[in-house]
Amino acid sequence: MKNPASVVFDMDGLMFNTEALCRDATMSAAHAAGYDLPAAVYLATIGLPGQETRASFQARFGPGVDFDQFWSSATGRFRQLMDTDLRLKDGLAELLDDLDRLGIPKAIATSSRHESVDHHLAAYGLSHRFDVIVAKGDYARGKPDPEPFLTAAKRLGVDPARCLALEDSHNGARAAAAAGMATIMVPDLLPATEEMQALCVAIARDLHEVRSFLWSDDRPE
Repeated sequence: MKNPASVVFDMDGLMFNTEALCRDATMSAAHAAGYDLPAAVYLATIGLPGQETRASFQARFGPGVDFDQFWSSATGRFRQLMDTDLRLKDGLAELLDDLDRLGIPKAIATSSRHESVDHHLAAYGLSHRFDVIVAKGDYARGKPDPEPFLTAAKRLGVDPARCLALEDSHNGARAAAAAGMATIMVPDLLPATEEMQALCVAIARDLHEVRSFLWSDDRPE
């Protein structure tokens, strides 16, 4: 998409390596509790709101599961990993610099809580780099519903059709495309399927390649 009026970023798995950390923490907690959690079941929950993730795990583990105890264990392990292993995804800093130079406003539309967004941005001094942050609690329906992206566009004051959305997950890409945004998928834990190829204007290896699409002559329309 040439000359977007704004860029809307997903956060987990796109800006930070948090999807991988959450996967490792959740799989570890499931193993410790004796629950069978295949990787495919976990991966299917990426990009879903918390209640839908809960329902998926409860269906897998059975009606007798103490989900709150399990999730508390997974969350504790995740927080430990965030303290030691939180990393920026390749190309993020450079892409933000490009957008700043061009005066293109930026938003985040995430399924995570505001507290998580604040923590991750502060850890890398990025708290001031985004004009709008839309997180859990700012919308009634989460991804794959388009509401998070539509909310971001409304707060930016930009027509969704003039926004570029960057996503790493299938559910996120579905949400962004349903909002009418040109979408580039940067796969993290999930590969780009034929559905993603059809929904997105491009599939990028990383955020460096997103930059090349945006600022070079061979970038996608």
